[in-house]
Amino acid sequence: MNYIFSFENPASQFIDIEFTTTVNNRESINIQLPAWRPGRYELGNFAKNVRCFNVQDENGNFLSFTKENKDKWTIASKGATKIIVKYQYYASELNAGSTFLSHEQLYVNPVNCCVYDPEKINEKCFINIHTPSNFIFANSMKVSDEKVNADKKNTSLEASNFHELADSPFIASPTLLREYFVVDGTEFNLWFQGECKPMMSKIIGDFFIFINEQLVMFKSIETEVFHFMFQILPYHFYHGVEHKNSTVIALGPTYNLMKKEVYNELLGVSCHELFHHWNIKTIRPLDMQPYDYTKENYSYLGYVCEGVTTYYGDYLLYRGGLFSDDEYFNCFNEQLKKHFDNFGRYNLSVADSSFDTWLDGYTKGIPDRKVSIYTEGCLIAFITDIHIRKATNNERNLDEVMRYLYENFGKQNKGYTDQDYRKIVNDTAGISLDWIFDKHIYNTESLVQPLKVALDYIGLELSITSNRNIYEAILGFKVLNEAGRLMVSSIYPDSVADKNGLMINDRILSVNSFEVKQDLNEWITYFLHKDINIEVFSQGKIRQVKFKKGKDIYYKNYNVIKQYGATDTQQLNFKNWSGRYY
Repeated sequence: MNYIFSFENPASQFIDIEFTTTVNNRESINIQLPAWRPGRYELGNFAKNVRCFNVQDENGNFLSFTKENKDKWTIASKGATKIIVKYQYYASELNAGSTFLSHEQLYVNPVNCCVYDPEKINEKCFINIHTPSNFIFANSMKVSDEKVNADKKNTSLEASNFHELADSPFIASPTLLREYFVVDGTEFNLWFQGECKPMMSKIIGDFFIFINEQLVMFKSIETEVFHFMFQILPYHFYHGVEHKNSTVIALGPTYNLMKKEVYNELLGVSCHELFHHWNIKTIRPLDMQPYDYTKENYSYLGYVCEGVTTYYGDYLLYRGGLFSDDEYFNCFNEQLKKHFDNFGRYNLSVADSSFDTWLDGYTKGIPDRKVSIYTEGCLIAFITDIHIRKATNNERNLDEVMRYLYENFGKQNKGYTDQDYRKIVNDTAGISLDWIFDKHIYNTESLVQPLKVALDYIGLELSITSNRNIYEAILGFKVLNEAGRLMVSSIYPDSVADKNGLMINDRILSVNSFEVKQDLNEWITYFLHKDINIEVFSQGKIRQVKFKKGKDIYYKNYNVIKQYGATDTQQLNFKNWSGRYY
């Protein structure tokens, strides 16, 4: 299969793509565009970005075709030796998993925009990219040739099969910044696209630490060269997508890149995405081995693929000394907040939510229906890790579970099942931890007690305090500021707000006839001693919602803190887990 990428007018944001495949005596050929991209378990419907689709034979004769579904074409190829498919792909979205064209760059995730011949999915792919001569390439595929003629450059790439092509994003731009370094024989490249001033020496030093943590954990890596590709944006943004030999990370704003908050996000998402090299790109559920690009790839194991990775993404930065106690605890507390503020935890297990990512896993969906595989999976990974340590007197841990999966499944190109994962966890612990699976992974029992037990083992505890926002704590509702409008975004079940008829998406207008702008909490606090009348704009009408303060407290804060008077044993357990003194 052969591909040519070119563009005439970058301002139009249309990429010209030409695809060629041999016919091999077939009277008709099916041509497929992927329906989704690995790393985001929902249908992408990329075909909506395709226009001017046509097919010719080797002599330039147009061939007829029919569209079988949204992203599959059947071509009448009888008599042709090869077919040439030409189309334009609209590339206007810029994130870590998209395809984008502008005057400044050609950025391609081939899984978005490359059609393929299903009968040749495991055969070599050849890619030619036509760009201005001053464009530099960030790319993980083999570069077979590069020619510069006047103001044009032709770069030739090779992929061993379509799976590699689909998993190999590239950026071509005249403004790419690059540095590289070597850890234990593997070359790691840092590519920065966009206006930014990265402090390369600091980034390399910090990346070296968390990369080394992962290499020590898994003992080997399935690539000789790995690429971190950063799209640095001028506004706040946070997104990363994993690949076998690379990752693309979109982050912003530009001016805060090296400041603490955004820089810690850079470290966190980079550590997370590199961990995916092992966990999902190499260690993969049987349901996704290999990927089927034509439809949903359902799995109950999202809590492992994403949840375990989320746990290690922050934990390894802590264990490696890059995060302080406060910085790591803040990350952990964010997961606790997401967990306790999501009442879907009473209604759908994390395993079922893994399956349902294909339905609404990346949207808010209806209230309290599902949980996040990232958050629930992270907390369950922590609980599993600590209980393995507890059962083995700190001789074993979750590292060994992941390393076993890597050695016996990932390296062998074998997919694992939920039963495989359960057995490996139990074998590593030397006791049955089935209760974690039966109660908390495949069921919806509360995580409070197992969290408390796990934290106590390492000398930590769960501090529960009241929310600072009075309307959340006393009345039981949350708001979002949407362009200056305060919209009700969440309501605590059976709270004062719930019982008195407040509705999600109500717009808050006033409190006891006083207009509310950004001071809702102040007005609610001021009138807390008496009945509260909130005026809302709801479904095209203005209506009044009356409240009377109750006795219950809602939306509490859950924070991890060190225990006062932790025992020597707890402090030793903490050191074994964290790699640092208590």
